[in-house]
Amino acid sequence: MPQETPTEQLSETDAKAELAQLHAQLSQANLAYHQDDDPVISDAEYDTLKRRNAAIEARFPHLKRDDSPSEQVGAAPAAGFGKVTHAVRMMSLGNAFSDADVADFDQKIRRYLGLEAEAALAFTAEPKIDGLSLSLRYENGRLVQAATRGDGTVGENVTANARTIEDIPQTIADAPEVLEVRGEVYMSHPDFAALNARQTESGQKTFANPRNAAAGSLRQLDASITAARPLRFFAYAWGEVSAPLGETQSAVLSRFATFGFSVNPLTTTCSTLAEMLAQYRLIEGQRATLGYDIDGVVYKVDALDLQRRLGFRSTTPRWAIAHKFPAEIGVTRLEKIEIQVGRTGALSPVARLTPVTVGGVVVSNATLHNADYIAGRDGQGAPIREGRDLREGDWVTVYRAGDVIPKVKDVDLSRRPKGTQAYDFPTTCPECGSDVLREPGEAVARCTGGLICPAQAVEKLKHFVSRAAFDIEGLGAKQVEAFFEEGWIKEPADVFTLVDRHGPVSLQPLNAREGWGEKSAQNLFDAIRERQAIPLNRLIFALGIRHVGESSAGLLARIYGTWEAFRTAVEAARDHEGPEWEALNAIDGVGSVMAAALVDYFHQDTTRAAVDRLLAHLEVQPVVAPATSTSPVAGKTVVFTGTLETMTRAEAKATAEALGAKVSGSVSAKTDILVAGPGAGSKLIKAEGLGVAVMSEEAWRALIS
Repeated sequence: MPQETPTEQLSETDAKAELAQLHAQLSQANLAYHQDDDPVISDAEYDTLKRRNAAIEARFPHLKRDDSPSEQVGAAPAAGFGKVTHAVRMMSLGNAFSDADVADFDQKIRRYLGLEAEAALAFTAEPKIDGLSLSLRYENGRLVQAATRGDGTVGENVTANARTIEDIPQTIADAPEVLEVRGEVYMSHPDFAALNARQTESGQKTFANPRNAAAGSLRQLDASITAARPLRFFAYAWGEVSAPLGETQSAVLSRFATFGFSVNPLTTTCSTLAEMLAQYRLIEGQRATLGYDIDGVVYKVDALDLQRRLGFRSTTPRWAIAHKFPAEIGVTRLEKIEIQVGRTGALSPVARLTPVTVGGVVVSNATLHNADYIAGRDGQGAPIREGRDLREGDWVTVYRAGDVIPKVKDVDLSRRPKGTQAYDFPTTCPECGSDVLREPGEAVARCTGGLICPAQAVEKLKHFVSRAAFDIEGLGAKQVEAFFEEGWIKEPADVFTLVDRHGPVSLQPLNAREGWGEKSAQNLFDAIRERQAIPLNRLIFALGIRHVGESSAGLLARIYGTWEAFRTAVEAARDHEGPEWEALNAIDGVGSVMAAALVDYFHQDTTRAAVDRLLAHLEVQPVVAPATSTSPVAGKTVVFTGTLETMTRAEAKATAEALGAKVSGSVSAKTDILVAGPGAGSKLIKAEGLGVAVMSEEAWRALIS
């Protein structure tokens, strides 16, 4: 596997650039996998990118983005389905890639719970099904709703489709009044092969793998299509329940079986780390003969009272982890290296490969990251692949673990065609001809064309109308490209003047386009008008400010409340000094990198003018942070310092946030409470100087109880 720059050798500048690149790659991968059922990178590459992201964040915690991939679950639900808000959020799982990772998982749980190494601690171990997550809601024993995971909070309503799956009971006897059963929809290998044969015979699109086939079949607007597809379902978890189902994970699974659900027969309970790893080896050995796809083994703490005590991180439970299987590899020819220009001007090289089947999936593309990666070196100039560069015509080794685009592992120099030339990374943008600049210490080269670069302008507009931003029905990526080519939309404000320029009085230009008529055009104009009233968090995200993702946009909206307060505060910090700059940096989840990006965005005259033109058409709705009515610390900013004696720092933070408080890592004038344990130092001194309320851990526990 290619060697990456060890994190301890990364400069802060390189780390910042690589985190930005990782965010872009992983965000695109999440949308493609969870929303479009059309993956663009392999499971192996996705896992590797997430591990690299986590390692850099651990080395440079102050650079962690608020929209970090480590804080994301799935992707927003697609248009065309009704939306369902999950009563209990559907989480993802942390990953382990080695026996040592599993041992570390076991040790961390013991430390968190205060258990000795030899203390009894049982886990369940079960195959990790490679399918589509589904939540089934039963009320008084009857199936009333089925929803996909979506982004973990909001999913798609696929109730009619789920009713057609034989493994899903329509009614349950002796069930709690409210019961949400969760599991995985999948397709067996024989059924997948038969489906693709039928698709080929009828001249329809075939599926890349059983996971895509299952997801595409479940997410059909016509339930009769789903009914004709051979879908199966394994139950393994639950959401909202009105009464306890059991005292252990294994007991609940047994209860599911009595309800009529299929529970994976390879699920077992393990008493030791050795037993967990033995079950992993057993399942791995049977993987090829199971008849359905799995990509690892999931371990869960068996006792539910311990699960509740361990709780959750932002996107994953502390009490569970997925032990992933190794990746698969293949060999193919690198036919061409192409350059794609992104929204921020980043030039991303992509390898076009001679199609090759790896693990049953045909792959034809791979990311090549940046110029250094192609040249066979890392960001510090140290060799990767022992210094072997990549050239068009090379034979390369690629690997994957379940999906489409692999990662290039190595190159076979013995098969390199004679006369091949080293790849020259572009010095001018292939889209607009502007100079390409790679700043010192940066891994990514960027086009300097800005808004004159059509690739950047189009990508910014696509982002502006995306689901998490303005979400204008009828104005998707393809429509944005078409309207941009016509010259109808060049900047965000143009979206809202489109009605005046091509509205009901002058429909001919739009009606003349294929697929458009008077009704569809009117629907688009109505959708645009509806989005002229927009929540502050969506507006901030839609602007496409570098390092500001959906989560951080929501954070900023909750902190400042109104557009006027947000913009005034950011513009007041333009000199990167003073109280407003310090206040911006002190927000837990912002930090210096995002703060600088915000300030720099509004520092440009052309940007401010474009934003003003946009705001002339909008009514920006303020965002009010939800209050916890019974909590004495709701809305307050809390800092913990020193040694906590009755709880871990993780438990303290989780408890405070659950009560509506904001937990910060630094003391500022906006801090409300400093909880100081033994050994408190500079933070305590600063808090006393600022007049911040200081209390002991005992006083804090008395306050929140």
